[in-house]
Amino acid sequence: MHGEYKVPGGKLVVVDLEVREGRIADFHLAGDFFLEPDDALADIDAAVTGLPVETDVAGIAAAVRAALPEGAQLLGFTPESVGTAVRRALVTAAGWRDFEWEVVHEKAVSPRMNLALDEVLTTRVGDGRRRPTLRIWEWDESAVVIGSFQSYRNEVDPEGAARHGFDVVRRISGGGAMLMAAGSIVTYSLYVPASLVAGMTFADSYAFLDDWVLQALRSLGIDAVYQPLNDIASPSGKIGGAAQKRLAGGGVLHHATLSYDMDGQVITEVLRIGREKLSDKGTTSAAKRVDPLRSQTGLPREAIIERLIETFTTLYAAEPGHITDEEYAEAEALVASKFATDAWLHRVP
Repeated sequence: MHGEYKVPGGKLVVVDLEVREGRIADFHLAGDFFLEPDDALADIDAAVTGLPVETDVAGIAAAVRAALPEGAQLLGFTPESVGTAVRRALVTAAGWRDFEWEVVHEKAVSPRMNLALDEVLTTRVGDGRRRPTLRIWEWDESAVVIGSFQSYRNEVDPEGAARHGFDVVRRISGGGAMLMAAGSIVTYSLYVPASLVAGMTFADSYAFLDDWVLQALRSLGIDAVYQPLNDIASPSGKIGGAAQKRLAGGGVLHHATLSYDMDGQVITEVLRIGREKLSDKGTTSAAKRVDPLRSQTGLPREAIIERLIETFTTLYAAEPGHITDEEYAEAEALVASKFATDAWLHRVP
């Protein structure tokens, strides 16, 4: 069996192994990482050989860590990345280029419609009716999008939202609220088969699915890094955050919002939790919490989106795609039955 795992921001980890009587046999680690001393490679191979095939990422990493000689240096990879590569080998996980990808960037629709499209397109990728897809959002009105498990009354100041013209909607993924003001953010969604993240921990899958974004941002001169669990940042501050939802049918939704040009004062007047976070960190200005892409690149929002699409297309041989009339109709029906209802919006009061 063969498994590969590209460490986000790091190196490629490659493993080859066999399975005999329920245990890992003939294990060999390889890759373009750096490791000192040289003979630590044999120590890692010996540590993984003999482990039960059910051993999870944490268990494999613990075995590797325990076998390393004192003072060993691992550059570009970690014991956890070895565990991830092993798990992906054992479940025969797919790679990015095992799929035919589409990139969709279409007309502006309402925030509710964007949320409904996320559910519809994830479902269709999961059941094989759509190719794996990257979709760039556009929207025609401002909104606060709260996470699936957030409390409406604890998170949002209704008077502040109304004063600044923000509707309030709820998405199917967890995580925190995002302000979708016109022209102020860049939001994208990935709809992928579960096999692409097979063998990964939930946390590892976040960084794995956003690695292409880091590459795109770095090509624009931003020293972008991933901060667990779900933040994209640079030395100048936080840039954005991601969220995920895995559907029963096998589709995985991974979407992220990157700040382009946020008004810090609006954040504090629309989001209640925003005030608490600022107070807890001793921050007096909300603008210091999220560093916008405009200040770091000097580029218009459209140019940043163009670079994101260009990077994804180059890395994964993606082709331009579109949303079908049938998919739009299905999403419109879902808006009416779910995303526009008080029952959904206030499901967590």
